[in-house]
Amino acid sequence: MDVFVYGTLTAPDRVGELLDSFVFVGAATLHGLHAVEGRYPTLAPGGRVAGRLLRTGEIERLDRYEGVDRGLYARVSVPVEDERIAEAAVYVGDPERLDADVTWPGTGPFRDRVEEYLKTENVRIVPTPPNDRGRDPP
Repeated sequence: MDVFVYGTLTAPDRVGELLDSFVFVGAATLHGLHAVEGRYPTLAPGGRVAGRLLRTGEIERLDRYEGVDRGLYARVSVPVEDERIAEAAVYVGDPERLDADVTWPGTGPFRDRVEEYLKTENVRIVPTPPNDRGRDPP
């Protein structure tokens, strides 16, 4: 499975502490969401954030690390603008649980509001072309 990572999981040493098998597919930019600090980093509507695409078969370990079962983060799917990768997972933290100053539009449970935003906005992951790596993301 491919996962867009934007925080501590962009560091190979950190990922190596968590996973036995992984590879970084390349740099990418997540459009439609931006990073926000809280108790742990999370994402908020609008903007963009640079990160990396990580490929692993150990998604359950990442779910445990991100606290999905505890409601800290929700794992959602976001389209990738690449003919080789249809979508990637993205972890979005619940701002109430993470003490982050973020408001998600809509009503209902956090995950439902995130899913609705992803459906109605043009949220997508754009891989960075190899010749553009090292430059600022668009």
